[in-house]
Amino acid sequence: MPQVLTLRAEGSGDELASFAQWLRDEPDIHRHARIEWAAATPADGEMGGALDVVKLIVESGFQLANLGLAYAAWRATRPAATPQITVERDGVSITMTEHDPEAVARLVRALGE
Repeated sequence: MPQVLTLRAEGSGDELASFAQWLRDEPDIHRHARIEWAAATPADGEMGGALDVVKLIVESGFQLANLGLAYAAWRATRPAATPQITVERDGVSITMTEHDPEAVARLVRALGE
């Protein structure tokens, strides 16, 4: 059964679009995931109109480590002020701010592979 991972970025949607394109170009990602844009669900007490999110609809065989590695590679190409990316699955979320191996390990631990 497919699972959904939601990715959002603070600030400019351009960075999220850049990351989504990076994911589309990663063979290990697009082989086991479908990448879609969706409207973000507003948090409790917020009005609608929140920024868009990227949804990864993942099949069996998808490995969170590949997402983490793709993030690390993409982040290494960005300026230092690049907004953080938050990944959520089944109500658990982790915010990625660095591109080191420990960031990848935190993603995998937090979202449980």
